[in-house]
Amino acid sequence: MHVSKGFAIIGLAFVFAFSCFAVTGQSVGPQKGKTPIIIIPGLTGSELVNRSTGETVWFKLRRSSDDDVRLPISSNLAANRDKLVAGDIIRSISFAKFLPETEIYEKLIGALEKTGGYREAKWATATRADATDTFYVFPYDWRRDNVENARLLIRRIDALKRRLGKPNQKFNVIAHSMGGLISRYAAMYGNADLRAGAPAPTWAGAKYFDKVFLLGTPNEGSLLSFEALQKGVSYTGSGIKLPFVQNLDRFDVFTIPSVFQLLPHEGSFNVYDEDLNPLKIDIYDPAAWDEYDWSVWDDDDFKKKFSAAEQRNARAYFIAALGRAKLFQAALDANTRENVPVSFYLMGADCKDTQNGVVVRRNEKKDRWITQFNADSYTAASGKKVSSEMLKPLIYTVGDSVVPKRSLGMETLRAIGRGNILPVASELVQCESHSRLVTNPEIQDKLFLLLNPVTAAR
Repeated sequence: MHVSKGFAIIGLAFVFAFSCFAVTGQSVGPQKGKTPIIIIPGLTGSELVNRSTGETVWFKLRRSSDDDVRLPISSNLAANRDKLVAGDIIRSISFAKFLPETEIYEKLIGALEKTGGYREAKWATATRADATDTFYVFPYDWRRDNVENARLLIRRIDALKRRLGKPNQKFNVIAHSMGGLISRYAAMYGNADLRAGAPAPTWAGAKYFDKVFLLGTPNEGSLLSFEALQKGVSYTGSGIKLPFVQNLDRFDVFTIPSVFQLLPHEGSFNVYDEDLNPLKIDIYDPAAWDEYDWSVWDDDDFKKKFSAAEQRNARAYFIAALGRAKLFQAALDANTRENVPVSFYLMGADCKDTQNGVVVRRNEKKDRWITQFNADSYTAASGKKVSSEMLKPLIYTVGDSVVPKRSLGMETLRAIGRGNILPVASELVQCESHSRLVTNPEIQDKLFLLLNPVTAAR
């Protein structure tokens, strides 16, 4: 089975590295009294631990003999829980002797401490002395609903402010990929759940945040989430499925509601027929998944991978997860006032080929639809040759190889009349890959300048 290399990067390629910067040719030391920072990882960026045994289930090379990363499936998404809870953020991973160690958050933490003048503090043990010059990491169960985790973030901050004795304390946020969506919802709605009907942002969470940095955040979703629901995910970083590595197959991904919430938003699902004519398909219509053979129960291995009870629950769960995802995206995409009480900063890239479209074409011999994610040439039913050169402009666009620039900047949504979808204080676009956005010197300098402008002015 082919797996998505890019989607794996969304989860695990969080290589953050900070270095000191120079202003007018002179090195500037860290100031004191800095606003505390919260680091929010993206999909798969937190450990999952069995709360009863203490065993770390994610990330480890081999699947646990007792636990799995799959969630139970039923139409009641909130009740679909298992014994796994979030542990720490993932700081580094060593796959095997012949594969190099992958640094996830280790460099970020080291640089914040040694160069930035911050020190790590803990949510549960913070004291009044931890109100400045500190950073907190926010690990969470990335499988679950993003709204649930946004509300958890707000409750954690409430408890932390009580410990600090600072009821009006605000925090800066460094959020990557899906973590940016969590921070956006928390700022726009606070501890409120999703509601049916037209959403209206209250900005109830604005009292918690000052500056929010969205690094490679898929604000219009990502086609790689759709590909993962079709093909699964590899975590070797090579797109190769190794038998001893805990990859996620499409049946694992299907049970994770947050993946559905990363699907392309309204107007940004670019799909073409075999003659490269654009098709209008509602990706949030369950009937479309059945029509184009996207549903997990259309897979020949469906009955092998799920129990009889899971098979009975699969459709109801799918409809609930898809509907919840649509509500979540509508809440983020709701028009807001021009001036919002939180400063948002976008940081991404615009030079890497990034998945932007798919082709659906019919295989009459097998009586099935083929969904093509690459730009490989083919012959249409009419006999017309469709070349790779013809496909590339439709399949790919500029981005960071994972998140298109137009998704980071919400360009499609703005084009269809959502002008105030998210006022942005500034946007930095650099030629860089998704996994190295913050290791880029220009991006590093900009981030530090925006975090601590007083320091930069000295």
